[in-house]
Amino acid sequence: MKKILICASLLSCFVSCKAQKIPEDIVAKGAELTLVSEEFKFTEGPAMAKNGDVYFTDQPNNRIVKWDCRNNTVSDYMKPAGRSNGLYIDNEGAILAAADEKNELWKINLNKEVTVLLDDFENKLFNGPNDLWLDAKGGIYFTDPFYKRPWWNHEEPEQTARRVYYLKKGAAEPQVVIDDNYEQPNGIIGTPDGKKLYVSDNGAKKTYVYNIDAAGKVTNKKLFADMGSDGMTVDNKGNVYLTGDGVTVFNADGEQIKHIPVPENWTANVTFGGPKQNILFITAMDSVYTIMMNVQGVRW
Repeated sequence: MKKILICASLLSCFVSCKAQKIPEDIVAKGAELTLVSEEFKFTEGPAMAKNGDVYFTDQPNNRIVKWDCRNNTVSDYMKPAGRSNGLYIDNEGAILAAADEKNELWKINLNKEVTVLLDDFENKLFNGPNDLWLDAKGGIYFTDPFYKRPWWNHEEPEQTARRVYYLKKGAAEPQVVIDDNYEQPNGIIGTPDGKKLYVSDNGAKKTYVYNIDAAGKVTNKKLFADMGSDGMTVDNKGNVYLTGDGVTVFNADGEQIKHIPVPENWTANVTFGGPKQNILFITAMDSVYTIMMNVQGVRW
């Protein structure tokens, strides 16, 4: 009888463990966090190009920097850069930038020529576009919190709320897709199938997930994680990477599966890079770091 009870207990544990979908480690075996460079003032907005290089911002120094993934070197790409914060790269290789020197949304083509996509909403300045995500249709979702910048002349926001907007491809005006009394909407990322949108309210220390409909509108708001995030990314397994105290990884069900410590007071943002999209690229304070992964990014 005792043996039967033990076997039943082991079987129950086995079934329970399987039901929890315990993942294999998403970090490559033996991989360590590697410092790439610490020559900056505050790094943000990493975005991967098709060849695996990563572009990121050093906003206080008003520059966009390029990480060459093959040589593991960094170099200035554009300076001045409109005090750009969050970046994303479109399918043509142009850089989309939340350029908050003048509260604008930019497109920087391959010749480094700037087109201002948006500079206001309803004849009022944006609060300060912060982070953005491009969907498969070419539409841009972006967050618009209010963080008072020393280079601004105004002290108070002109917009009445801190929202998330969506600019359809070819449209002249954006539409408001989230107007939920967010304290500080910040990090944003969508799934490659265009069905889910993750948005952080970094002020309230919450991250939410929404459904995206065919028109680009978001519905069915749900709490995803009980923490905020400055920036975020997703991998090919559907895991979501949030930043702040290092990098915290959640599966698609909102269960924490990993924490990657980063030896800085604040981790601002994260993306995948490298020719195989299996290098996690992390911006944190005055530094940028990389670590090899067993999973991949999902952009290209």
